[in-house]
Amino acid sequence: MLYLVRHGKAGSRHDFSGNDRLRPLSSAGRRQADSLATRLVEAGVKHFVSSPYVRCVQTLRPAAKALGAKVETDERLSEGHSFVGVMELMAELSDGTALCSHGDVIPETIGALAHRGCEFLSEPDWRKGSVWVLGRDPNGEIISA
Repeated sequence: MLYLVRHGKAGSRHDFSGNDRLRPLSSAGRRQADSLATRLVEAGVKHFVSSPYVRCVQTLRPAAKALGAKVETDERLSEGHSFVGVMELMAELSDGTALCSHGDVIPETIGALAHRGCEFLSEPDWRKGSVWVLGRDPNGEIISA
């Protein structure tokens, strides 16, 4: 299984005066990250890969910290990037990996999976802090979400 996570709540883009890559989680987003950490650890996640945006790294950090692991970053998960890079990245990663990305990238990625015949076990939802559990076949193809 892979776990595709949308970053937690980060407050308004318009209220943040700095570089948007540096916009952190809000207090609600930090609570989401803490809650998510428990679920990811219980699910057996051992590897963490994030968009380099601060809010994405912060979303996975509590889970990684609980396991003594690091959050790696990959530009392919960044806002404004194509689902093609995310699909390539997911093919490279082992089961038990959580990936964190953004509200533009995740819907495109889920759409690409649907186009490729992935079975959806629930309605599409990519609210902040949501998680897609992606099942693979023995060849590594994502077949369920």
